[in-house]
Amino acid sequence: MKEPNMSTYLITGGAGFIGSHLAESLLADGHKVIVLDDLSTGSADNIEHYRHDPNYELVIDTIMNADLMSELMDRCDYVFHMAAVVGVRRVLESPIRTIQSIVQGTDIVLELAAKKDKTVFIASTSEIYGKSTALPFSEEGDVVLGGTCRGRWSYACAKAIDEFLALAYHRECNLKVVVGRHFNTVGPRQSARYGMVLPQFISQAVAGEPVTVYGDGRQQRCFCHVNDVVWAIKRLIVNPQSYGKVFNIGSREEISILDLALLVKERTHSDSEIVFVPYDAAYDDNFEDMRRRIPDLHRLHDLVGEKPLVPLRQIIDQMAEHHLSHA
Repeated sequence: MKEPNMSTYLITGGAGFIGSHLAESLLADGHKVIVLDDLSTGSADNIEHYRHDPNYELVIDTIMNADLMSELMDRCDYVFHMAAVVGVRRVLESPIRTIQSIVQGTDIVLELAAKKDKTVFIASTSEIYGKSTALPFSEEGDVVLGGTCRGRWSYACAKAIDEFLALAYHRECNLKVVVGRHFNTVGPRQSARYGMVLPQFISQAVAGEPVTVYGDGRQQRCFCHVNDVVWAIKRLIVNPQSYGKVFNIGSREEISILDLALLVKERTHSDSEIVFVPYDAAYDDNFEDMRRRIPDLHRLHDLVGEKPLVPLRQIIDQMAEHHLSHA
């Protein structure tokens, strides 16, 4: 599907990992881009290379500023709501901020978009599926979360409320909104600061430090290059058939965390040892993880098509090269 010519896109969290790649791609397509980011987890380095583009504007503030959001909403055609707390570690360290910023921030975005008849993409997460074992995960599948005493599920629960809100605005207010559940998006510019596993492995391996694998390493995950994710979500937001629906976005190339660590060592030619760290040492006694997380991608591919994805080995090579060039 051909995108509208010279549309204006507002990207909340646009200085973050996925948001910055999205902004770069939209600018390359000839669109205007407004990035709103408070730089709490995003980085000015991510957007430095296009900050002089006349079609680009950076606004340093928060989505909680409803008056500002109203002004920015007036100026755009589409909204990518990518702003969120990043990484399991940050969720566990700041649970109040996690819940409040996700739920209240998304409500502001949705309410204003509904009033001003804008089209919105809501970035959600595979964490939504929680401890479900009904693999591969289908968008219509059940949500199986752990107890409220276990802090990591606060993020999944808050994102679930985001989805309920988005779909409610679609039904009650005819809001043009689509929800994307991201599965382990990776690539250059992704930071290791918040416990993201692949950039952490690469950083450790390149530095010759022990590569720390949490748990026994048999957890299975599917990693998808950020450019493949951007390709999909750009097509979803302009396709009316996506509105009012939820889509899994990711890869089906499954690998265990231990095998991922070994692959990183191989691709970076590292002599680092692999060290296993118990979950209670890495996080706390209440931490829970899930064994496998695999997306069903039929709904996505049926709507926007399917393209060859960047192989995991190539992703690691790109990330290692980026890490070395910015060390």
